Amino acid sequence: MPRPLLAALLFALATPLWADGVRELTWSELVPADAPPQNVEPAPIHDLSQLADALAESGPAAMQQSPAAPVVTALDGQAIKLPGYIVPLDVTDEGRVTEFLLVPYFGACIHVPPPPSNQIVHVTSELGVLLDALYQPFWIEGPLKVEQSSSELAEAGYQMQAEKIYAYELPDS
Repeated sequence: MPRPLLAALLFALATPLWADGVRELTWSELVPADAPPQNVEPAPIHDLSQLADALAESGPAAMQQSPAAPVVTALDGQAIKLPGYIVPLDVTDEGRVTEFLLVPYFGACIHVPPPPSNQIVHVTSELGVLLDALYQPFWIEGPLKVEQSSSELAEAGYQMQAEKIYAYELPDS
């Protein structure tokens, strides 16, 4: 087989691998292996009457656990897919959230202590997500930037311009 034909065939076979090169991450992969242990789970609320107070808009903001936690610099520029919950920062007149924090658990940053900054991704999206769908988890996809960002709710260790946002669904058992 002539070399140009062989090269073209190999390129054609490899292209789908590059096109689908989105790496699925877990939240633990956003923490460097040599980082000191962190508590990334919120303190449990056993008295459900306290839950309403914790999530109330008028309640005091909780202090972030580690606002300058170490990040994984090797992730910079990688196309990733990460599941999480959306904490709105900017909402359009049509009710779409176009700027938000992606966090690993529901209620983070809303009057329960925000997780460490390496467990928060500051996301922007042209289309956004409807505000009434925020109780459910989502997948976000796009190139991850290892860059600190600050909002009134928390410090984030990562940023992303989301290319895809869609509902997270558990696989069938």
